Amino acid sequence: MSIDRDTFENTSEEELADLSVPDQVLGFLDANEDRAFKAREIASQIGVDEGAVSTALSRLKDRGLVEHKATYWAITDDAERLEGYSGYERATALFNDQLGTEDKEAWREHAPQKPHPSVEDEQ
Repeated sequence: MSIDRDTFENTSEEELADLSVPDQVLGFLDANEDRAFKAREIASQIGVDEGAVSTALSRLKDRGLVEHKATYWAITDDAERLEGYSGYERATALFNDQLGTEDKEAWREHAPQKPHPSVEDEQ
């Protein structure tokens, strides 16, 4: 799973350590989407064994989530494929763990009672 730049910058190492190696690799590559890296550079940056990173990269490549050229690896530019991998459920679980679950009743108390003008036009 990839993580957005804000999560990458604002999440502690302990919280990120809970992510699988492929998730950590993909998150790192996503945060550095304008660059390509060697496996050992990725391993050094995320603090994971190079062999585990290489295995994760191969599996991510098989899923079409990373690209490989010579000894360099980069995240794919296929946004749909990345969204399909990370998915809404995983993001929701991550944010619920970090911020707590949403209280729908509290949200409803603050929701507008009148529909947005664009919705009124359709009626």
